[in-house]
Amino acid sequence: MNPNAGFEAMLFDCDGVLVDSEVITNRVLCTMLNEAGWVLSSEDCLQLFIGKMVRSQKDLIEANTGKPLTDAWMEEFYERRNVALEQDVKAIEGAVEAIQALHAQFKGQIACASGADRKKIVMQLRIAGLLPYFEGRIFSGHEMPRTKPFPDVYLAAAAALGADPQRCLVIEDSVTGTQAGVAAGATVWAYHPPAHAVCSQADLVAAGASQFFEHMADLPQRVARASALAA
Repeated sequence: MNPNAGFEAMLFDCDGVLVDSEVITNRVLCTMLNEAGWVLSSEDCLQLFIGKMVRSQKDLIEANTGKPLTDAWMEEFYERRNVALEQDVKAIEGAVEAIQALHAQFKGQIACASGADRKKIVMQLRIAGLLPYFEGRIFSGHEMPRTKPFPDVYLAAAAALGADPQRCLVIEDSVTGTQAGVAAGATVWAYHPPAHAVCSQADLVAAGASQFFEHMADLPQRVARASALAA
């Protein structure tokens, strides 16, 4: 019996799934938007930008700050964000052990497919101790024709692994990312820790998530059970 009969590969989002980075990045973004003249709470900022590339929200930012979103502003954001992440980012609880197990279970057929820029993805995976499991299989929405919620980054990851997207399991935590996984034809499970969830289960269901789990440590067993049922 093939232990992975249900899935050929696993594709992981990065922020909020593998690394606990959303609050850190949001803190920097919220501060800079307030400095630019958009009076915005941390909670509202998170809801508006979670799972989205900042530059893709150019019109929204310019409408609320009354200023153009310049390359210089974006470079300052990346610089301040990266300093904060270097200092504070860490792996999601249980993620390192889960990825170790799944990397073995899938014989290396796992990838990280994020809407973030490559420098950020690599830096975070390195700090979290996860880079060895994804090196050579990291995909950035910044390098695709379209980023999430479009499926491009997940389709690229599946193609690089030689996997049928319809037999890929995507792990996401945001509506935007879930929509991207579903649009690629993959099965999407949502990591939804009650104390740190970035959106509601109802919104994730509407986006197409088919299962929820609260602890990363539970993921390898859940995947094995689903695969056994599909065998």
